[in-house]
Amino acid sequence: MAGYLKDKEAYQRLNYLYQAAHCVLSENPENVELARFYCFTQKTIARRLVLRQDPSVKRTLCKKCCSLLVPGVTATSRQRRKKGKARFTVLRCLSCGQSKTLLNNPEHRLWVDQPEAQLEKHTQSDPGPSPKVQPKNTEGDGSLSSKPSVSPAGN
Repeated sequence: MAGYLKDKEAYQRLNYLYQAAHCVLSENPENVELARFYCFTQKTIARRLVLRQDPSVKRTLCKKCCSLLVPGVTATSRQRRKKGKARFTVLRCLSCGQSKTLLNNPEHRLWVDQPEAQLEKHTQSDPGPSPKVQPKNTEGDGSLSSKPSVSPAGN
């Protein structure tokens, strides 16, 4: 179960605006300006409230004109390969011409998708001595020694 979300209503509003932009474009692909208005409003709200948007959402928005990047409707999508095996998807906005290059590596995982990025999975353990600092053995006279102590009766 997810923890407490700081601005739940704000995230719901951002989600609604994003879905509305998709809905407007699916109903009428000519209505790009209304979808752009919804995306601009979404970006403005997120910036004003200092909220992080999911990378999958940010990938589908044009940074320059705030247009929703839907391949074949408002953007062109091309697959490119650079020097070796690195594959990229290049999205080009049809409104302003801005290009966005995305890595196409199946092994690549975003930080947010990795288990160590999730706060609820981290558990706090009791603060104790760190494993790097080990206590040194004390000799019979109370002085510290880095060598293990040997009993004199072993002769």
